Amino acid sequence: MHPRPRTAVIGLGAMGLPMATRLAAHLPVTAFDVAEDRLARLTAAGGTAAPTPADAARDADVVLLVVRDQAQVDAALFSKGGAAETLRPGSTVVLTSTVGPDAARATAARLAEQGVRTVDAPVSGGPVRAGDGDLLIVVGADDKALDLARPVLDLLASTLTVVGENPGDGQSLKAINQLLAGVHIAAAAEAVALARGLGLDPRTVVDSLRHGAAGSFMFGDRGPRMVETYENDVAPEVKSRLDIFVKDMGIVTGIAKDAHVPVPLASAAQQLYLLGEAAGLAARDDSSVVTVLSPKSAPVNSSDSANSSAGGAR
Repeated sequence: MHPRPRTAVIGLGAMGLPMATRLAAHLPVTAFDVAEDRLARLTAAGGTAAPTPADAARDADVVLLVVRDQAQVDAALFSKGGAAETLRPGSTVVLTSTVGPDAARATAARLAEQGVRTVDAPVSGGPVRAGDGDLLIVVGADDKALDLARPVLDLLASTLTVVGENPGDGQSLKAINQLLAGVHIAAAAEAVALARGLGLDPRTVVDSLRHGAAGSFMFGDRGPRMVETYENDVAPEVKSRLDIFVKDMGIVTGIAKDAHVPVPLASAAQQLYLLGEAAGLAARDDSSVVTVLSPKSAPVNSSDSANSSAGGAR
């Protein structure tokens, strides 16, 4: 494989755009997205825009799929104008989306019919780390497929863990990652909601506890955005949509059921995200799930009234 493989990126969303922008500084990159403004931002960074996934993949050695779910994977690859129309035998598709083990295996089997290899490589880390090449990438792929994708993956990952030799193996580990991430966000939401209920300043609570034993990456990242939800009239910038965790926690609980492993905390977190979706928050930042537990319009206890109640109970 040439050290600068021709690379296609399909999907320039919150993760895809910074990934593609980083790659375009080092490799020839052609990309497709339905949003013209995102394509314009990539071309300004040195990439090339394509009108369809098929056009993006036409001369590519490596095709990165950075889309939301399996429905979008199927559309990007196998619909009219999809990348599978032009993928060359010997090229490699890198599946970075979280779709679950069965879906990854099914996709790899369809691509193998036309001599295309698949690297199952779901990513974690968020948009900022994507742009810095600081992602965690977990991989399920044989040695040949991984070697072909290495020049691309090494530009994106600070930590690359090879889980197994087959597509689906990476998805299994990513599901465990999402179990932890989803539960941590739900726990952060409960903490902020309880702080409001007790009359404490949520910002003080988050700023203090994020540095102690109760801190986690998700608490430190989502906690301030949860505080912003209450302080500002404008919703926080969408960095990770709530419906992503509706999907991902569904994958977690589904594969856990198949494995006969109880996951009570993941199941409870899944219900919270489903409640958020039902409340119209699907396209909002996932930190907005805190408003399911403590609505912005709900009265908040003051510290004085809380102390008074405590005093009256002596």
